[in-house]
Amino acid sequence: MREGELPGLLVNEIGGKHGILHGHVAFLKKHFYLITMKEFLEDRKRMSKKVQAIYLWWHKPVIDQELLQSLPNLKVIANSGVGMDHLDLKLVASFGVKMANAPRAVSSSAADTGMALLLASARRLVEGYHIAMSSGMEYCEADILGVKVTGATLGIIGMGSIGYKIALRAKAFEMNILYHNRTRRKEQEEQAVGATYCETIDSLLQRADFVMVVVSLTPQTHKLIGKREMELMKPTATLINISRGAVVDQEALVTALQTGVIRAAALDVTYPEPLPRDHTLLKLKNVIIMPHLGIKTDKATYMITEEAVENILAALNGLPIPSEVLPS
Repeated sequence: MREGELPGLLVNEIGGKHGILHGHVAFLKKHFYLITMKEFLEDRKRMSKKVQAIYLWWHKPVIDQELLQSLPNLKVIANSGVGMDHLDLKLVASFGVKMANAPRAVSSSAADTGMALLLASARRLVEGYHIAMSSGMEYCEADILGVKVTGATLGIIGMGSIGYKIALRAKAFEMNILYHNRTRRKEQEEQAVGATYCETIDSLLQRADFVMVVVSLTPQTHKLIGKREMELMKPTATLINISRGAVVDQEALVTALQTGVIRAAALDVTYPEPLPRDHTLLKLKNVIIMPHLGIKTDKATYMITEEAVENILAALNGLPIPSEVLPS
């Protein structure tokens, strides 16, 4: 099949640190003529007219004004995930380009990660692993006592599709569930998971044993959880962040963990990612840090690509885009 018979899809690279996965290439090639950034830059004049869509794999390639100006036939940008904070949505829209994310594909895997971090922190699994693997394996039982999850109160900040699936999982652990969201869920949805709505974040923070942050990064949520918010939390509480690093004031978190303002933290996200190797957070025993594993499972990543293809094909055919994102 000649390249001209399929719409051109620009991707950062194939494989490598910032490239689409090799296992997804065959599926993508059924629908598109793949163009890597290297190929585009080496033959910009010819390739620029072929590109009709861009597939962002973990924020790459970088979308800026120069790239947008060089792609006269670009119709849509599909993102491999939910968060769109790495894109200037108004800039993209000003070029008449549609945008889409992949909320359906990621919600279950992200919710699994949130619960995994909650359980690992509560039962001190990382510390226990290091003890079990140590040569002497000497420890005082009182030093590794965890906290009980069953019957504890989980406060979820952000009750979208991911937050709701976290609530479903927490219900199975017999947790009491509080939530705060810009829009309150329907009564039957609350009843299905046994969740109680908190009109203010402050009310949730004061009552929760575990606080899980599941919001998008926007100017309004930047450092949403700061010094004041942490001081409202119980000294026995744990903060879990699976959204974006900058939603939590990292310096305030360091102080809170060092001084006992809160018991512990479990983070799938930081800023920057990765943290500098000498960052204080990496030296604290009462924090678990993961390298942004949130949705990274073999099935979820393939579903992300499937959802991206669905969005791109809809845009190219002038149909409603299932997961379209509009500039606010």
